[in-house]
Amino acid sequence: MSTPRVLAIGGLPRDMGRAHGRALGEQIRGYAAERVALAGSAAWTGHALPRAEVLALAESCMGEHEAYAPDLMDELAGIAETTGLGVAELIISNGFTDFIDLVYARGGSSGETAYVEDDCTAFIVPDSLSADGRGFFGQTWDMHASSAPYVVLLHGQPVDAPAFLAFSLAGCVGMIGMNNAGIAIGINNLLGAKGQVGVTWPFVVRKALQQSDIEDALACITDARLVGAHNYQLFDRHGAGINIEAMPGHCAVSRCDAEALVHSNHCLVAETIARCRPRAAASQASSEARLVRARALLAEDALTPEKLMDLTRDPVICVRGEPPLDMETCGAAIMQPASGRLWAVQGLPVDNSYAEYSL
Repeated sequence: MSTPRVLAIGGLPRDMGRAHGRALGEQIRGYAAERVALAGSAAWTGHALPRAEVLALAESCMGEHEAYAPDLMDELAGIAETTGLGVAELIISNGFTDFIDLVYARGGSSGETAYVEDDCTAFIVPDSLSADGRGFFGQTWDMHASSAPYVVLLHGQPVDAPAFLAFSLAGCVGMIGMNNAGIAIGINNLLGAKGQVGVTWPFVVRKALQQSDIEDALACITDARLVGAHNYQLFDRHGAGINIEAMPGHCAVSRCDAEALVHSNHCLVAETIARCRPRAAASQASSEARLVRARALLAEDALTPEKLMDLTRDPVICVRGEPPLDMETCGAAIMQPASGRLWAVQGLPVDNSYAEYSL
């Protein structure tokens, strides 16, 4: 395991979904089964929920997804058609960490959950700190260690939207990415207490990648009725960078200046902190340590892709899974929208090599 496999999908939305489902059907079914089961687990959501109720809750979100991005729902329907899965199952596997917020809120939970998937560290490097004057977006991709084999890099060529590269998982429409209009987007999971019926974050990522202007991409986040909590970062070919702590019902927006803009997995703004659910002390400590370490590593100038790769390999930032949680850095991506270059690695960056791709 080193470099992500690349899956080319193109054409109409249904055709893109069918190509995805035909190529990765077995993995898509396996990953969806795992995620649906976990969504009903008390360890993840604060209370146990039967499979039928989990699926019913996902079905209640389908109308919001259809209203928000009917083309992406058509793409998801193509995946469902070729894998034998229901669209509701795919909504859960796509937006699992958002969906957990919804199950948590619906069950009336109020305390910590035993499991969370939130060890990602994301950063925007402004043009002024880049060795060649063109800035970067980058992040680690941290999940349960069992997720690493499902990593895929989607090379999408839709008929009516910009081409894109999206770091993703089997059956998911896109999780981190960049388009050929010079828009890059990435995420960190947050722990939201006020999950609601709405739109899950991979749909938000892909809709942002349909835009050619960063303000339109921002509106894809701030105008969405979000299921759960995520931090989003946007960066474009003109050097504009935006951080969005996005909660159901509230978004806190900040913009990049002369310093690198870094975010891990805890909120930094009072209004979003108030909407978080409790976090275990070890999880909070990890998030804070990664934030401090990344800021320190990005404090210099003349930053290059190689230096940013080294950041993702840093022992504080690159998380190696340990029982019982087994949360691990399952990959990482670095993007330079001004040049259309993307570097990605599958598995632990410290153990594997990056490959370069371009749009």
